[in-house]
Amino acid sequence: MAKKYIDVMDTTFRDGFQSVFGGRVLMDDFFPAVEAAKEAGITHFEFGGGARFQSLFFYLQENAFEMMDGFREIVGPEANLQVLSRGINTVMLDTGSREMIDLFAKMFAKHGTTTVRNFDALNDVNNLEFSAQCIKKHGMNHEVVVTMMDLPPGCKGAHDVPFYEKTLRNILDSGIEFDSVCFKDASGTANPHKVYETIAMARKLLGDSVHLRLHTHETAGVSVASYLAALEAGANGIDMAASPVSGGTSQPDILTMLHATKGTNYNLGDLQLDKILKYEERLKECLAEYMIPPEATQVSPLIPFSPMPGGALTANTQMMRDNGDLDKFDEVIKAMKEVVERGGYGTSVTPVSQFYWQQAYANVMFGPWKQIAPGYGKMVLGYFGKTPVEPDREIIELASQKLKLEPTTENPLDIADRDENKSIAHWKKVLEEEGLETTEENIFIAAACDQKGIAFLKGESPLMVRKGKENDCAGEGNMAGNYTVVVDGKQYSVQVAEGSGDVQIAPATNAAPAAAAAPAAAPAAGGKGSIEIHSQTPGNVWKILKNPGDTVAEGDVIMILEAMKMEIDIAAPQAGTIKTIDVNVNDAVADGQLLATME
Repeated sequence: MAKKYIDVMDTTFRDGFQSVFGGRVLMDDFFPAVEAAKEAGITHFEFGGGARFQSLFFYLQENAFEMMDGFREIVGPEANLQVLSRGINTVMLDTGSREMIDLFAKMFAKHGTTTVRNFDALNDVNNLEFSAQCIKKHGMNHEVVVTMMDLPPGCKGAHDVPFYEKTLRNILDSGIEFDSVCFKDASGTANPHKVYETIAMARKLLGDSVHLRLHTHETAGVSVASYLAALEAGANGIDMAASPVSGGTSQPDILTMLHATKGTNYNLGDLQLDKILKYEERLKECLAEYMIPPEATQVSPLIPFSPMPGGALTANTQMMRDNGDLDKFDEVIKAMKEVVERGGYGTSVTPVSQFYWQQAYANVMFGPWKQIAPGYGKMVLGYFGKTPVEPDREIIELASQKLKLEPTTENPLDIADRDENKSIAHWKKVLEEEGLETTEENIFIAAACDQKGIAFLKGESPLMVRKGKENDCAGEGNMAGNYTVVVDGKQYSVQVAEGSGDVQIAPATNAAPAAAAAPAAAPAAGGKGSIEIHSQTPGNVWKILKNPGDTVAEGDVIMILEAMKMEIDIAAPQAGTIKTIDVNVNDAVADGQLLATME
């Protein structure tokens, strides 16, 4: 009797890179490994989307569309090349307008995509409908997703089998067209028994003809058991990665799963041990110079208490390294349980996982619920759709007060369509003003990446690649980040990379036009004030809202910092007059650094 064929998607070059390196791997470095994977008989790859879209523009000085074209050229026309998309966000930083979601589908189809795995972190099926239409309209396969995790101990109300059955039935009732169904556990916390019961439920509901997959991570240490449970329950496909970007925060290794299924009735993609060994050896050679963070190789038994996706965990720890506060990591993880519970149980996967992380980070750095992270606040207020359960009323009221927004039940797409900044016309105008080509690719890059996309298109983005043996993570006080320096009386904005990463330097007035609107001003008459205002966390100055001489009331926002992708208000501690502003826009600031004085 022939063994049951199980489709294997190799996640090495998307989720693997994201989970280990925060997505920062150059295409010329890994393309030889793609060739080796093809020679090993792999025909299904995750090759882009998710955070691996922005990371190329933000850190690698590479165009994601050109990377996708190059990948397709290597593997040939028959390979199934898959991307990850976040429903109404697609691969953008925020909810997209309808025309931007359609442009996403058009561009990704144009640049080699076969299949789009399409998920919503809130499991709000309304957030999947329009993107599904666009994916099918442009000729790609649509893999619709139910997102999974285990709730922290003591929490209940969602993320059990009945909840997933309700979500799946909502998908079926909505009439969404799909080619396959995936249950996606980005934090790897769903326990194997629940995985078995969930996949068995889905198989019974969908029938035998629907392609059914499980995606998980090794982070909590149960991924192999979960995959075996999924296969026993009737799954047709699973996702795996290749060493050295397998295990730990990533997917289980291909070799591990080949070993785990020995003697079973499952044929994992016709893959052969000797060929996979050669592929992994080639990949290891390609990535030899890259710094692998120690946390990326570890399994954490604490993750089920504070579910954090592997793909977000290492990106966050790398940012904490850059900020010099990695020592707070364990505290932030512990703070996540309350944040998840009071936030309405959205699945801990991008962007909700980042909302959880930002709020937990704020609770650790500034005191519990003293600040509301903008994304977290907008989520509990309903601006991204409906959470699985209603968020805590106290947190809803606090978010409304802090963000000056009322709760809403309006369709997020209608809100986005009214936002001029999310229109094709807006970004076309921005490109024209910058003297850049208004191709559809450039429009989408600018819309998806905002000013960092414009910086890339102008040739002004930094190269931030962590390479070099000196990157052993032993010392956390590195100097990586953005700095303003003065040389011969001229200001320069400097991006400093760790190790042997390149350093990019440009005149500050060109690299950061916003600085001209609100420079660090000269002290008002009488010099500095007696009341000093210091930073409470490392970060970068994003906006300066007040100038010396301005009268402020207690609580007025003087400037806004950015740390961990979170906006941090710097407010006046009492009523008075601003005497000095002691930083510039785009300056990197240290914990405790003087920002302003007042009287």
